[in-house]
Amino acid sequence: MIASLNTLSRWILNWIGTVAAFCTTLSFLPQLIRIWRRKSADDISLSMFLLFSFGVACWLVYGLGIGSGPITAANAITLALALAILACKFRYDPRASGAPNKR
Repeated sequence: MIASLNTLSRWILNWIGTVAAFCTTLSFLPQLIRIWRRKSADDISLSMFLLFSFGVACWLVYGLGIGSGPITAANAITLALALAILACKFRYDPRASGAPNKR
């Protein structure tokens, strides 16, 4: 079915894909800004972000492997934001790094 799409339909689908990539990629920016401002990552799930980062890294490798610029770019930016959130988690949440809780 997708092979029979006309040029306009492909353009619309590419536009939708671009909007989706933009929204899902930048959706991590407010979380990163909040962690940075509050100097706290207590509410961030370490296991979720580790698993998510691994998944995004796999998507990045996939995008590189098939030569897809949009998949590669979106996942490279998403991975950078997710890793920044993980870095903040380790910096601001002593439980994540195994340090004793000072509270």
